Amino acid sequence: MSDEFVPFDSMRKEVSSVLAALGASLGAIDGVFLVRDLFGKVRVSVSDAVEDDAAAQAAVRRLAENLQPVLGAHGYPADDAVLAVDSDMLEYLRDGAHEIHAEVPVFWVDRQVTGSDWGTVRDSSPPGKAKRYTLYSIKGGVGRSTSAVVLAWHLAQKGERVLVVDLDLESPGLSSAMLDEQELPRFGVTDWFVEDLVGQGGHVIDQMTAFPPWLLDFDGEVHVVPAHGREPGEYLAKLGRVYLDHEGSWTTRLGRMLAQLEERHEPSIVLLESRSGLHDIAAATVTDVDAQVLLFAMNSDSHWTDYEMLFRHWQNHGLAPRIRDRLAIVSALTPYGENKDRYLQQFRERAWDLFRDYLYEAGGTSRDHDDSYSFDLFEEDAPHDPIPIHWTPGLAGDASLHYPEREIVSQAYLQFFDRFDRLVIGNGAA
Repeated sequence: MSDEFVPFDSMRKEVSSVLAALGASLGAIDGVFLVRDLFGKVRVSVSDAVEDDAAAQAAVRRLAENLQPVLGAHGYPADDAVLAVDSDMLEYLRDGAHEIHAEVPVFWVDRQVTGSDWGTVRDSSPPGKAKRYTLYSIKGGVGRSTSAVVLAWHLAQKGERVLVVDLDLESPGLSSAMLDEQELPRFGVTDWFVEDLVGQGGHVIDQMTAFPPWLLDFDGEVHVVPAHGREPGEYLAKLGRVYLDHEGSWTTRLGRMLAQLEERHEPSIVLLESRSGLHDIAAATVTDVDAQVLLFAMNSDSHWTDYEMLFRHWQNHGLAPRIRDRLAIVSALTPYGENKDRYLQQFRERAWDLFRDYLYEAGGTSRDHDDSYSFDLFEEDAPHDPIPIHWTPGLAGDASLHYPEREIVSQAYLQFFDRFDRLVIGNGAA
């Protein structure tokens, strides 16, 4: 172990330099997993088949010896840096891995307290599956829950079959905005996760949905899956077990729960209310469930600074090409009056700066003129083009949405509905 100080943020750069230097000499190894543990220390994991292959053993040893001096306290002595694991463990590691060296398959795995991180983006689902939308915000208090309710209400009027899932488990509010207490189902999301740990998820999956009272007025269907059921019971004790990895990562279990709900209710559109913030739990609903993502923001320095951290992370991990097509930004709580146009212009400029610097490709100006993934500042329907939701007193604070008032909803969401209908339903998503 080197005595030189190597900060956490330098690890990936140092590892990349080692991999580039070793290059094809790693070819004798059939898959390398660099696992950064909970303490931030990196160990090399390979298949136990390496033990019967002298050339592979030599290549692994060479890798460990080259990593030792550049990782400092974040590394292990070469004799302790390699862990040979069986095929089941390799598959488990692969579930949360992303490739960092293409010439020879080398994968990076971040083991964290929870089984999700912002460093992976799941592949798209096969055609014909329900179209998923995640409503996410970097900070709370931007009307995300209200928007989920109102969007479900709007889609039901258009005859869509909608599944709404409250995944903001630490601060659930979506279900109470849509349902009276007596209308809640027996179980919720937290119940499924704890019962699934002991093989009883199937006993609760059919008792997790309820219908909002306004549904009878429309042609569509809405199934609401709350964070908890009518009787929350030992909610905190259950919440402490929700994020456990069991027979796969937590995000794998989340995907399984959503798949079971979709199989039973056959929705055309699924709305997922995400936890806000940069916690890795939020990452599951943004990157791991194959959803289009509505990024709720306000035109404040704190919002843009936090989104910049997230976008830079995607750029540094090479994920920009995989995530950028899924994103659209929402101008939440947009003011009315004479300041509206100026506010939206400033919002647009900040959003464009963010996407241009981290997700768009350099050298392009518009997809209408070249093949690069880049957009002009004023290009309509670009990911940075703000979708406004206007602040309206009738939808502020604790306003009940058990029976939304059409005039109030239209005042706040007219442009939001227009964009959603045009880009989603108009493109055959439903």
